[in-house]
Amino acid sequence: MKRTLIHDLKQSIGQEVKVQGWVQALRDQKRMQFLVIRDQTGIVQAALEKAQDPDLASVLSALTRESAVSAVGRVVENPQVKAGGIEVQLTGLRVEGLAASPLPLDPFGTPGPSLDNRLDWRFLDLRRPENLLIFQVQTTAEMAMRRVWLSEGFLEIHSPKLMGSPSESGAELFELEYFGKKAYLAQSPQFYKQMAMAAGLDRVFEIAPAFRADPSFTARHTTEFTSVDVEMAWIESHEDLMAFEERWLQSVLKAVRERHGEEIRERLGVEVRVPDLPFPRISMKEALSLLAQKGYVPERQGDLDPQGERLLAQHIAETSGHEFVFVTDYPATVRPFYHTRREADPATTKSFDLLYKGLEITTGAQREHRYDALVSQALEKGLSLEPLRFYLDFFRFGCPPHGGFGFGLARLLMALLGRGNLRETTLLPRSPNRLHP
Repeated sequence: MKRTLIHDLKQSIGQEVKVQGWVQALRDQKRMQFLVIRDQTGIVQAALEKAQDPDLASVLSALTRESAVSAVGRVVENPQVKAGGIEVQLTGLRVEGLAASPLPLDPFGTPGPSLDNRLDWRFLDLRRPENLLIFQVQTTAEMAMRRVWLSEGFLEIHSPKLMGSPSESGAELFELEYFGKKAYLAQSPQFYKQMAMAAGLDRVFEIAPAFRADPSFTARHTTEFTSVDVEMAWIESHEDLMAFEERWLQSVLKAVRERHGEEIRERLGVEVRVPDLPFPRISMKEALSLLAQKGYVPERQGDLDPQGERLLAQHIAETSGHEFVFVTDYPATVRPFYHTRREADPATTKSFDLLYKGLEITTGAQREHRYDALVSQALEKGLSLEPLRFYLDFFRFGCPPHGGFGFGLARLLMALLGRGNLRETTLLPRSPNRLHP
């Protein structure tokens, strides 16, 4: 018999069905037995009158919570059942996987376990419907991203994650042995996105892992993350990038709201708001001046720290009602060597960050595509040219003006769904003290 998903059971009233899922709860009474069975679409009550089938009743009596079962029975209406007003009157049940008892982590326990304990038993923690929802939203968001990319002529690339020389600044690198030589795990696909521009691919995107050897234990960092990256050629300035990103994100949030908005509101208490265009923009100079008026000075000169980002986003929300804000025109001192400088102000770059609900989710910029300028800016930053030789070669034989942006997928989900920690929106997070499971 073909499996019927629980959310489709109302279409099968009066029919015999097969339901497959986990035993969320069970009640073994004197005359009746009741199970609550859960699959990824919902829950349903299954019932058995013991006298009807003593052998089946024995099977149910031996069940444990969170066992995986295949249950067969007739769907009937029962207004007394809170879960959907229907139940399955059991005629058969096969135990596919008996859960050991007691459970090391109760997915539905109150109060809930600590985050560390939940991550130790992540596969049990993910059985909670609100955690399932996070990855359903992730899937919808990625599909919406791809839909926009493909409609606007982007190509998907898969850049290498093993590199022979450090990427970007060379900091926070994981180093490993590679056939008697040193190799490094890629911090981002930055250099290879730019190679694609030099190769004439014009517009590219990638969703792939990236690695940062950052000994940070904050709620916003992991050592391995899924990076979403975009690069576009023949741009006039970083304004072209921001214009693309804001309409792209508007489309993504619209898709999430349409498909999951009601469930996100019910399970997570978050209202998904589709942003108006354009997003607010504020230069770094203006942002720092605004924060100073509020009595706050960020820790790093010329940049924002997390508290500064939250205060700025709060101001933007109060004055414009917007959850997003682009912070533009960062000083060259806090940006990588390959960011393009402003012609009228070489100390400032054509760059931006995007804040969403006070969390930085994007870093982007127009890239410097002129070989001599790149070399000069690398030397100015105190970088050795030899490790950058392959990268610099991309710009020696004709490269168009281009730029792009990147962000961590889990950060977007964290802000979108109102989660307090990046680890909640990562399937199996990696941090300085976590390599398992």
